[in-house]
Amino acid sequence: MTLLERLKTDILTADGAMGTLLYSYGIDFCYEELNVEKPEVIEKIHEEYIAAGADIIQTNTYGANALKLSRYSMQNRVKEFNTAAMGIAKRAAARRGQYVLGTIGGLRGIRKSDASLQEVLHIVHEQADALLSGDPDGLLLETYYDFEELTTVVEALKKLTDVPIIAQVSMEEPGILQNGLVLNEALHRLSDLGADVVGVNCRLGPYHTIQAFEKVNLTDGLLLSAAPNASLLDVEDGRIVYSSEADYFGKAAALLRDEGVRLIGGCCGTTPKHIAAVKKQLAGLKPVTKKEVKSQKPIVIRDAEPALFEPIHEKAKRERTVIVELDTPRHLETEAYIEGAKQLYNAGVDAVTMADNSLASPRISNMAMGSILKQQHAIRPLVHLTCRDHNLIGLQSHLMGLDALGIHDILAVTGDPTKVGDFPGAASVYDVSSLELIQLIKQLNEGISFSGKPLRKKAKFSVAAAFNPNVRVLDRAVKRLEKKIECGADYFITQPVYTKEKIEEIYEATKHLDTPIFIGIMPLTNIRNAEFLHHEVPGIKLSEDVLARMRDCGDDRERATAEGIAISKELIDTAAKLFNGIYIITPFLRYDMSLELIKHIQLLDGKKEREFVHAETSY
Repeated sequence: MTLLERLKTDILTADGAMGTLLYSYGIDFCYEELNVEKPEVIEKIHEEYIAAGADIIQTNTYGANALKLSRYSMQNRVKEFNTAAMGIAKRAAARRGQYVLGTIGGLRGIRKSDASLQEVLHIVHEQADALLSGDPDGLLLETYYDFEELTTVVEALKKLTDVPIIAQVSMEEPGILQNGLVLNEALHRLSDLGADVVGVNCRLGPYHTIQAFEKVNLTDGLLLSAAPNASLLDVEDGRIVYSSEADYFGKAAALLRDEGVRLIGGCCGTTPKHIAAVKKQLAGLKPVTKKEVKSQKPIVIRDAEPALFEPIHEKAKRERTVIVELDTPRHLETEAYIEGAKQLYNAGVDAVTMADNSLASPRISNMAMGSILKQQHAIRPLVHLTCRDHNLIGLQSHLMGLDALGIHDILAVTGDPTKVGDFPGAASVYDVSSLELIQLIKQLNEGISFSGKPLRKKAKFSVAAAFNPNVRVLDRAVKRLEKKIECGADYFITQPVYTKEKIEEIYEATKHLDTPIFIGIMPLTNIRNAEFLHHEVPGIKLSEDVLARMRDCGDDRERATAEGIAISKELIDTAAKLFNGIYIITPFLRYDMSLELIKHIQLLDGKKEREFVHAETSY
C-alpha cells in the first residue's frame, strides 16, 4: 500500500530529529558528510526510530544541498551525500517495511538574499534528482520559512516527479507565517498547488503547534502533517537543550490528531523516546475528518495617524529640498550639537540627519538625540539605521520605538565594517542586508511585524537608501539602486561627490527614474582631511584638481576653509540645476560651513531664511 493510500485511512507516526541525536553524540561538523564517512551512525539512528514505532523515516539530507554544503567547501558532493543517505534509509526501512522520505530543507530564512528563486530551483533540482534516483516513497520539504520559496519548489517538483510531496511551513508566530499569511490559508494554497500532504514543522513546540491547527479547516482530500519541536529551546552551559518530556509530547500528538493531523513526528529536540510516546498515544485512533474550527477573531490594523509634515521624498519631487547631516557627539556634552542643529534648522533645512555610529565608532544614540531635537526644539530628525549594529530583534524594536516617538524619516544602510572603528574586535551583526531592511520597514508600514504578526497599527516610515556613485562602473551601482526601489526605497542619498562631471554622470545614469536623489556635498576643511577621505574612507574619491586646490592652501586654516566652501558651492551650482535634493554633510561639527552652503542654495533659489519655530508652537 502506498504512503498516500495509508494516510487516507490511518494515522502514521514519523521519526524525530536526526541532528539532535548527532549533537548529543558530540558531533558538531557537517552531519550530511556522515552519510559517507560514518553511515553506520546514521543507520543506527534510523533503526532506533523504527524500533520506537516510526512508520516513516526521513533521509539525513536536510542540509545536503549546494548552498549549505558550501559552508564546508563540500558543494560538489551533493549527489554523493544524497545517494548515500537514501541507500542507508532504504536498508534500515527494508527490515520492517517503513516508508522512506527524501528530505529537502528550506534555504531562506528571513533573508531572501540567501538565495534567489532561480538559485533555489537549481539547488533543489540537483538535490531532488539525487534523492529520486533512490526511489523514495515521497519527498519531504521541511522548515520553509519563506512561503514564496516553498510554493516555487512545490510547483517545480510536481513537474519533475509523481512521488508524493509533503510540504511543511515553519511559523514565526503561532498560526502566522513570516509574510503575515495565516496558516489555514497557506496550507490550502499548498494543497491547491499539488502538495499531497501539507503541514508544519520546527520553530514551535507542541502547545503552539496545536494552537495553530485549531484554526485550520478540514476539507476533502486535505492531508495534514505536523512535526513540532520538543519544546522551546534553552541554552545550558553553551549547549542547546529542550526540556519537554516524552509523555507530554505523546499526549500532544493525540491532540494534534483531534485537529485532523494524520502524519505526526518530531523536529528539534525529539528523540526515539518521544516517538515511542507518540506511537503509544495514537494506537487504535483513526483520522478525524470533521472538527469544529476555532474562529479566528480578525485583528484590526489601524491606519497610521496623518503625517504632520509632507514626506521628504514627495517634496523633493516638486521643489528644492535640503537635508543636512550632523553626526551626534562621541562624548556626553551635547550643548554645542543642539545649538548647531537649531541654527541649521532655523536656516531653512528640511531635516537634520544623524548617522548610526558612522565609521563604526560609538556616538550618542541618534534615536535619543533625534527625540530630543524633535520634542524639545521642534527640529525634524532623519535617523540612519544600520544592519551592522542591530539583530532582527533590535531592528524591529528600534523601529517601533522610532514610530512611537513620531520619528518617521529613516535612512536604511548596511553600516561600515567594525574593523574601521574604535572597536575592531566588535562583532558585526548583518542579519539582513540594506535591501531587506528596506522591505522589512515597508512591512511595518503595512502593520505587520518582521515575524508576520499583526502590529495593530501601521507605521508611516519614509525610507531613504544609500547610493554610492563613486565607482568605476556607474551602471552597476544604478542597477543596485533599482533593486532598492523594488524593495521600497522612497528616495536616495549619495555619498559625497567632488566633481561636476560625476554629478552630470549621475544625472544621465538616473534620469529615467522618478525616485528623488539627494546629491551629497561635504565641504573639505584642509588637505589632511581631503587626503584622509580620498585614501581611507570607502566610497569617497576626490579629483586631482580638488586635491591640488586644497594642497595649495597649505596650513592656512582660514584659506583652507574658504577653499573647501568654494569647491562645495561650485558642486552645488551644478547639482541644483539637475536635482531637487541636496544633502549637506557637516564635517567635524563645523556647522558654520553648512550654514554658508545653505545660504548659497537659498540665493540660488531666491529664498530667505525662515524664522525658527520653537518647540512649544508645534512640530
